Amino acid sequence: MLKHRIIPTMLWKDVGLVKGRGFDSSRRVGSVLPSIKVYNIREVDELILLDITATRQGRIPPLDEVELYASECFAPLTIGGGIASVEDIRLLLLAGADKVCINTAAYDDPAMIQKAADRFGAQCLVACIDTRRLPDGSYSCFSDCGTVDRGVSPVDWARTMVERGAGEILITNIECDGTMEGYDLELIGMVSRAVPVPVIASGGAGGYEDFYQALTTAGASACAAASIFHFTQQTPLEAKRYLARHGVAVRDANIGAIS
Repeated sequence: MLKHRIIPTMLWKDVGLVKGRGFDSSRRVGSVLPSIKVYNIREVDELILLDITATRQGRIPPLDEVELYASECFAPLTIGGGIASVEDIRLLLLAGADKVCINTAAYDDPAMIQKAADRFGAQCLVACIDTRRLPDGSYSCFSDCGTVDRGVSPVDWARTMVERGAGEILITNIECDGTMEGYDLELIGMVSRAVPVPVIASGGAGGYEDFYQALTTAGASACAAASIFHFTQQTPLEAKRYLARHGVAVRDANIGAIS
């Protein structure tokens, strides 16, 4: 049986980590390496580390720092930010990233996803889809840290990314980001039903029940979250214990045999 994952997200800006609401990430919440070490102790399933200034600055995350973080991280590590070519992906994988997360460049050059999948395999490619709900109730995809409307629906774009070779979809409603008021279950459900690959729910988790609803009601394969772990006493391990008690298959050695 597929085991569902709880994945802390870390937003990396210059010398440290930040968090905010609606992609306005201005509040400092610590440093990267100490946070990774804390998550190691808490035995997380995976970690996502996004360099949120890299795209605007026309660069990829610093390779020496990625190498350091990967060497200290005991869980699979996904790196994102500024990735614009197959060569960028190659360098980040060589530096120790287990997966790469791609957003803006995929709109500009969808063929890059296909080339990367052919070269490295779909399992290391996460297509990051950021969306907003429009006044008419529909959704549209946004790139460039949520500032550029690409005029395509998240369902259509998710299908395109999977057809091109993406192995996972990370889906976020920008308006829910940082609110801790719950995931956008409608959006997550639409995307989860549309593609055959794992979908990672992101944006809005405020309690363990939110994880449960995203995984069971909306059909996500994993839940990514940041604020809940930065600003409350809730932890990834306790989240998985909650899910296990409610019949959701999760992975963790400390919980025992959970199926």
